[in-house]
Order: sequence, then C-alpha cells, then structure tokens
Amino acid sequence: MDKKTQTKQTESPEKGRILSKPRIFFGLTFILFSVVLTLSFISYLMNWKADQSQAGTMLDKSIKSSNVFGKVGDWLGNIFIFESIGVASFIIAFLFLVFGTLILKKKIFKPWKTVGHSLFFICWIPIFMGAITKGQGVLGGVYGYQIMDSLNAIIGTVGLWLVLAASIILYFILEFNLRPSSIKAKLEEINENTIGRVKSMMPNSDENFEADNELEEESKDTPVNNVSVTDVTESATIQDPVSVPKGFPEVPVSTNLAPITTPNQTSFDEEEKDFSSSVNLNLTTKPVTPAATLEEAFDFNTKTATAPKEDIKFNVEVAPVVDILDDSDRKSQELVEKHGLYNHKLDLANFQMPTVDLLKDYGSEEISINKEELEENKNKIVGLLKNFNVGIAEIKATIGPTVTLYEIVPEAGIRVAAIKKLQDDIALNLSALGIRIIAPMPGKGTIGIEVPRKNPTMVSMRSVIASQKFQNTDMDLPVVFGKTISNEIFMADLAKMPHLLMAGATGQGKSVGINAILTSLLYKKHPSELKFVMVDPKKVELSLYSKIERHYLAKLPDTDEAIITDTNKVINTLNSLCIEMDTRYDLLKNAFCKNLKEYNKKFSERKLNPENGHRYLPYIVLVVDEFADLIMTAGKEVELPIARLAQLARAVGIHLIVATQRPSVNVITGMIKANFPARAAFRVISSVDSRTILDSPGADQLIGKGDMLYFNGNEILRLQCAFVDTPEVERIAEYIGEQKGYASAFMLPEYVSEDSTSTVGAFDPNEKDALFEEAARIIVSTQQGSTSMLQRQLKLGYNRAGRIMDQLEASGIVGGFNGAKAREVLISDLHSLEQFLEDLRK
Repeated sequence: MDKKTQTKQTESPEKGRILSKPRIFFGLTFILFSVVLTLSFISYLMNWKADQSQAGTMLDKSIKSSNVFGKVGDWLGNIFIFESIGVASFIIAFLFLVFGTLILKKKIFKPWKTVGHSLFFICWIPIFMGAITKGQGVLGGVYGYQIMDSLNAIIGTVGLWLVLAASIILYFILEFNLRPSSIKAKLEEINENTIGRVKSMMPNSDENFEADNELEEESKDTPVNNVSVTDVTESATIQDPVSVPKGFPEVPVSTNLAPITTPNQTSFDEEEKDFSSSVNLNLTTKPVTPAATLEEAFDFNTKTATAPKEDIKFNVEVAPVVDILDDSDRKSQELVEKHGLYNHKLDLANFQMPTVDLLKDYGSEEISINKEELEENKNKIVGLLKNFNVGIAEIKATIGPTVTLYEIVPEAGIRVAAIKKLQDDIALNLSALGIRIIAPMPGKGTIGIEVPRKNPTMVSMRSVIASQKFQNTDMDLPVVFGKTISNEIFMADLAKMPHLLMAGATGQGKSVGINAILTSLLYKKHPSELKFVMVDPKKVELSLYSKIERHYLAKLPDTDEAIITDTNKVINTLNSLCIEMDTRYDLLKNAFCKNLKEYNKKFSERKLNPENGHRYLPYIVLVVDEFADLIMTAGKEVELPIARLAQLARAVGIHLIVATQRPSVNVITGMIKANFPARAAFRVISSVDSRTILDSPGADQLIGKGDMLYFNGNEILRLQCAFVDTPEVERIAEYIGEQKGYASAFMLPEYVSEDSTSTVGAFDPNEKDALFEEAARIIVSTQQGSTSMLQRQLKLGYNRAGRIMDQLEASGIVGGFNGAKAREVLISDLHSLEQFLEDLRK
C-alpha cells in the first residue's frame, strides 16, 4: 500500500466527522422549527380572536400576547394560517420535520412521496375548509377563501362541492389503486385464503381411513378375554349383507351374535341375570359417502329394554317481576305520592308576576314606508357603484325599525373587495351616518349595505314583552333585546350564552340595554328561581333595584346594602360567589347530576335528602355595570375571580353580565374575552374598540340610541334595543317590592380576605368569634378537630372556619396542626367543656 492511499484512509474518518456536524445542526434546526411552528399554530387557533390585532405590535411592550411563543407565535400564525392556507399550515410544519430527519439520514419517511401528498393536501384542504366555513374564521385562510369564492362564482356551490369530491376520490383511487379489477382480485384472494384456512381445520378423510384400516388389522390379532376378534367374526352369520363402498374395510354385520365364553368366564346370558335391565344393540345401515367416516356409516342406538313409560307431572310457574327500585327511589316515590313534588314557589305562593301595564305604551310601532326615500337611496347606490365600474344585477330593500338593508347582487366578475372599499364613498353620497357594508351576507349570495332611516321607529319594551314569542318561550333565562332589521323580535337564552360582555360609549344605550335584560328576567322568573348580584361602581344606575332586595337580590352576610358599590365589598362578593360555585359543584357531584337543571329536577322529585345539605338552587346572575372602574381600582383581584366564574360557573347556574364604556385591551383582557362568547356592542368611538369587543369592525358605524350589534359565535346581527325608561323600571320595582317577600335577601357564603385572618397566639376572650362556643360543642361532641367539618356544620367559609379553629387551639380545646390528619381534641366530654367555657366567660 502506498503512502497516498494510507493517508486518504486515515483522513477520511476525520472528514466524515467534520461533515457530520453541519448535518446534525441543520437537521435538528429543521426539527426544532417544525415543533415551534406546530405549537405556535395550535396556540394561535385557540386565541386568534384575542391576539390577531397584535401581529403588527411586535415592539410594543404594553401589549401582551397569549400565544406560547408570544408575538412571534402570533406573527407566524397570522402569516401561515390567517393570510395563507389556514389549518393546512400544519403540513408545512410536518415537511420541516421530514426534511430534518432526511438531513440526519433517518429514513422515517419516503421524502418525494411525502412531498407529493403534502402538496396535494396543501392545495385541497384550504378550499375544503373555506367551503365549509363560508369564509368565516381562519380555518381556510385567505387562499382557501379566495379560491372557494372564485369557484363558487364560476361553477356555483354544487359545482364547487363536486370538484372537491371528485379530486379527493381521484386521489384515493390513484394512491390506493382502487380500480374495479384490483378490488375484484383482492376480494378473490381473500376468499381463497378463507377457504384454505377452513379446509386446513377439517380432518383429512383419506388419512383417517388408512389409520382405521391399520387399527382394524391390529385389533384382529389382539385377544379379548382370551378370545381373538377373528374368532368372533368366524362364528358370526351374516343375514343382511351390506354393500360397502370401495376403500372401506369390509366389516361383517350381524344382528345375531354367537355367545362368547371362556373357561374362566361365564356366558353373557348368565351375566344378564345380574342386571336389572339389559341393553339391546341395534345396528342399522345408512348410505355411506366417500367423505364419511366409519362412525357415520352406522347408527348406534341404545335403548333401555325394561324402562317403563310413565306420565310425569309437569308444572309451569311464572317468575314474579323483580322490583328494581332501591330504597332511596322507593322512599322518594312514597314521598311524592304522599306530599307531591317539591314546590319551590310555596314560600311565596301568592307572588304576582309584573303585568304589561307597568310598561309605557308608545302607541303603534308599525314601520312606515317612505317610497321616495327608498327610491332615492337606491338610485344613489346604483349610480355610485356604476361610476366605479361595479355593475349590479339585482337590488332588494328590507326596512327595519332604525335601518334599511339594501341587498345587492353584483354582476359576474365583480370582486367583493371592490365594493367593500367603497364604504366611505357610499356614506358620503347618501349623506348618512353609520353606513355598514356586509360583504358577503352570511348564508346568502348577496352584499348588504345598511343605511339608517331618516325617521326611525320606536321599539318599546312593552311591545316585545307582550309578544307571543316572549310569553310562550321555554328558555331557562330568556332575554329579549329588541328587534332585528327585518322587524322580528330577537331573544336569546342567558343560560346558553352563558355569559354576556357589553360595551358602548357613554350615552349610546348601554344602561338601557342592561335594564332591558333585567326587565326580561323579572317578567319570566319567580323570586325562588332567580337571584341577582348587582355591582354598581357609579352608585346610581342600579339603585332602583334595591326595592326588590327581599325578592330577587343576593348579598353577603352582615352587609347593609344589596347593591354593591364599594370596591372591597366587590372583591369579597366575587370570592364569595366562587365559594358558592364550589359548594354547588359538590352538591351536583353527590347527586350525580351534570347541571343545575337536572339537580333541581331531582330535588323536586324528592330524590335528594335535605339533611345531607341538598337544597333547591336558584339561578344567580352577576351584573357589573362598569367593569373598567373595577379594573382600575382592584386589577387582578377582580379579574381573576371573574375569569374563574366565567370558566366554570355555567353548569351550576351562575351567569355573568359585564358592561363597560371603555372596551380597551387593558380592561377587556384576553382571559376575559376568551370566556365571554356572547358580545353586545353599542356605538363605540373607534374601529379599534370595535375590534376589541367584536373582533371585527362595525360598532364604530352604529348611529347610537340603542342601535347595537350582537355576536354569539355565528354571525353579527344588527338590532334595535328595546327602550325601557327609568320610570318604567321604578314602577316594576315598586310593584314587586310591595308584595310579600322573604325574610331577607339571599345570603351568599361568607368570605373573609386573607389580610383579615389572625395568627395563632394568646387567646383573647373579648375577640372570640360569635360561633366560637357552638363550634367548640361540635368539635367535642364529635371528637374530631376538622376545619372542613366546621364549614359544613356551620355553613361557613374556609377562612372564618380556620380562624375559629385557631381560636380553639389558642384556648386549649384542640391541639396543634397535624398535617392532613384532624387535630387532637383535648376535652373529652361536653360537661367538661361547659365548665371550661364558663371559666372563659369569667
């Protein structure tokens, strides 16, 4: 070997190691970038409505993102998902993973085949998602929406779906070779394999026959009782010869067999005398096929010769029906039969619901048609669009109480964006405030232009409350907002929203909207079914409802006013609602119920024992009139309990209505927005505020005076909120307040803030809790020093129960903290306790 060859061999491993480092670096980089893209896309899809506007605010430190990778993740999600190909962006992340493994020389995937499949689905999935969502949301991306919209305009909806179906079917045919001939060959192969397995499980008749012949030959030479089988066959006489097929051994058959005797054995006839019954052996022949065995060639039937035929008595009994009710179900049935269903309205059985006469009658609310105004607006719209080379094939007008909707059908080849960008020009030409373009109309092939009317029609609360739609509704918590553009009464169920976020500038109808919601609930729900927790930092908006405190309001114990205006009391009330929520979840868990409606039905049927803490649970509605003031003064102390209630309280019947006049991102944070799917927006100042509350513009184009947009995850509806004046609300409150009510307002669980809790130290009898002695008696009688037991027995919050337990420890009734175990009780009986308490009183 020469020196050059030897030098190459010694240098080649070093070069391989040097070249492997860049390969490992780039391979791991591709894989890491794939993981970053995947997590960014997932986080973006979960929070894209809240974080979409933050994609261009990369350097603004005051704006925070909820994406896993922060604003970079928002930017990646916005570029790949929103502005590109939607959820098909996950395929791009997958391709980075494929290339990373390829660089590392890990042949996990077939690269070119994988790339081919990925390119097909990158093109197909966005169009498919765009067709499903009709351009709403981000699942299809801009690419999917544009292609879907173009195909829809060219070949129609049916043609679009045919193209999508044909393409995916053709893909699977080419990929899996799904031609008729290949499918037929595959089925024949499956049948052959099945038949082969069945045959392999069956015994081979020819082999069995050969084995039988060998056994037969051996048996002839084997002596039985000193007599061979050959001797038996020679002494037998064949009376009925049987034809045996070829291949079977010749077996002599005889119905009369000669007795076989031996010197050491008696004959069969003598042995038969010792048996109580004899057995006759009958041999009958039957046709034999080549596939049959010797055992199948003959029927061996044994019969008892002396068995007499007797008539056996046969009795038939029908089993009784088993009672499947357990003790609890049986007791509940007995209680229902004796007392009837539990009536939660019995305490206020004579309560009268408010009448429609309490609301002001504003006269006829029929919409007057001004044909001149309609014709003028139509000509201006058509003329303006014609000046910008936008042809219209058809136009239609729908007159509402406040707004007229003009639906136009553009000519073929007209882009929607060309009409949408003319919003300001149309508003200028019509000399109208609040022009709003809906392009396209959801579920329709039209473009809508909303134009305010010169003479709007009043929508009164009386007209919507007196309607048959509201009176006959079966919703759990019906809320009537007002009327739509088509003059239809619009209602929604607060129990299914399940929480409502309201926003609007000052004087645009937000407070009237809150009164309309509260009035709707007061007209439909009995005081035993509904309780309000009202928070009014402005102290004047909700003060009218203080008259219904003993009927509909809930408050903390030892609180004078039910309408909460103090910030510290607001924090305690919100935390008290969290305790109430946790307590209700415990009750539902013990009752094996999933929601409040099932629980109350079970309680009404007397299947739940009140001695175990069960009670009828009313709906609780938290109303916050000015959320921005609470955020400014309390911040996280208010935001966290509200977010927790919004996340969990739906199933236990606690619902939130939060209103604010400043819908900015530092007030309505991402955590708040994510848990309030239902939004109601009155007129706001800027488009940014509209995007904050609705995730889309439009609220800045409203005309005020109750003109509102409602959004609950599907489409944005423009409504005219029903007007209810302050004197009407006052009359309703007085009508309810004059009737017999409960002894007090509905008491929420007590909550004591962490700052007010005292540390364990010297016991001061003058500072002991009012329930100190009662708690001591419970602890001594049960001999169990448990804080949770005091909570259940005395219906206290955790902080107060813990403070009482600290006082019991300081006084020497219970021992110190013992981890997860209960505290040691230092007093053995109640008699000793009474003496101890008497000494403390001195």
